Amino acid sequence: MKVGKQSFRTIWPDPRCKFVHIIDQTQLPFAFKTLQIHSTEQMAHAIKTMQVRGAPLIGAAAAYGMALAMLEDESDEYLLSATEMLKNSRPTAVNLAWAVNRMLAVLKVAPHNRRNFTAWREAAEIAQEDVTQNQRIGQHGLGLIKSHYQDKTFNILTHCNAGWLATVDYGTALSPIYAAHDAGLNVHVWVDETRPRNQGAALTAWELGQHGVPHTVITDNAGGHLMQQGLVDMVIVGADRVTANGDVCNKIGTYLKALAAFDNQIPFYAAVPSPTIDWEIADYKNIEIEERDSGEVATIQGLTADGSVQTVRLIPEGSKAANPAFDVTPARLITGIITEKGVFSPAELVKLTLKSD
Repeated sequence: MKVGKQSFRTIWPDPRCKFVHIIDQTQLPFAFKTLQIHSTEQMAHAIKTMQVRGAPLIGAAAAYGMALAMLEDESDEYLLSATEMLKNSRPTAVNLAWAVNRMLAVLKVAPHNRRNFTAWREAAEIAQEDVTQNQRIGQHGLGLIKSHYQDKTFNILTHCNAGWLATVDYGTALSPIYAAHDAGLNVHVWVDETRPRNQGAALTAWELGQHGVPHTVITDNAGGHLMQQGLVDMVIVGADRVTANGDVCNKIGTYLKALAAFDNQIPFYAAVPSPTIDWEIADYKNIEIEERDSGEVATIQGLTADGSVQTVRLIPEGSKAANPAFDVTPARLITGIITEKGVFSPAELVKLTLKSD
C-alpha cells in the first residue's frame, strides 16, 4: 500500500538480512516512523507493545524474530529459547504461535550452518503468503459487496483495524473495501474508534485516508443506532482467532456489533486468512483472552494545539480499570467468513480444509 506516493509493507527485511524494518504503529496517525529491529528480544518487545499488531502481521513479525534469533545463535538451545520468548509476547492471536511453530519445524531439521539462511527464506515466504492471501480475500469480499450493492452509497461498518497495517499488506477486513473502491463502487466506511487503544480512529481512519476511501469515525456505541436508521449495509471485521466451529475472537466490542447487526438483519462477516483459524479449539471458552495494562483504559493519547503528542488521564485517581483486549462472537451471529479460498458460513468452515488453492 502507499503512504503518500511511496509503496510500503508493514514489515520488510534488510537486503543483507541483518535486521528487520517495521512501521512503528504506536506513532500513528500523528507521525509516520519506521524502526529497525536487530534482535529477537527487540521483536518480542515490538509485538508486546503493539509497535506491530494485527494477527497476520504479528505472525510475520514472529517469523522474522526467529530469523533474527539465528543471527544471534544457531544452537538448538537458543532456537527453543527464542520460540518461547516470541510465543509469550501476546497470547490471543493464533497466527503468532502458528508462525513460530512453522519456523521451528523447518529450522529443527536444517543443518546448523544453514539455519540462518533457512530462517530468512522461510520468514519471507510466510510474509509473501500473507500478502497473496489478503489479495484473494479482497477479491472474494468484492464479490460479496457487489452482490449486495445498489446504485447508492454502500455503507460498511468495521471495528478495530484489520487493514494493511494489521497484515503484511492489503489487509483482511479492509481488503474487500479497497477492492470495491478501486473498482469504482461508491463505498463509505463507518470507522469504530475502538477504545481503549483507538485502533479504528488512529489506524483505520489514517490508512483509509491514505487510499482515498470515504469514511467517518464514530464512537464505539454509535453503531447500533446507525443500523437502526438503515445507515449500515454490511459489517466486516477481522479476527485474531477463529475456532473450528466458526466462533470469531476479535477486538473487544465486536460481539456487541454482531448482536446489533443480527437484530437489524444486517450481514456480518469476518475476513481472515486461513492461518487465523485454530482447528484445535472448538469451544471458544478455551481461548486465552489477553488482559492488557489498565493504563490503556485510564489514559488517552492525543495531539495538542501546539502540535505535541501528549497522554492525559481520563478516570479518577484511585479508580480501578479492567482491560480485556478481545471478545468472542458466537458462530450463530456470523453470516460468513471471508478467506483466501472463498466465503464460508461457520457451519461450512470445515470445507476450507478440503479446498486446494
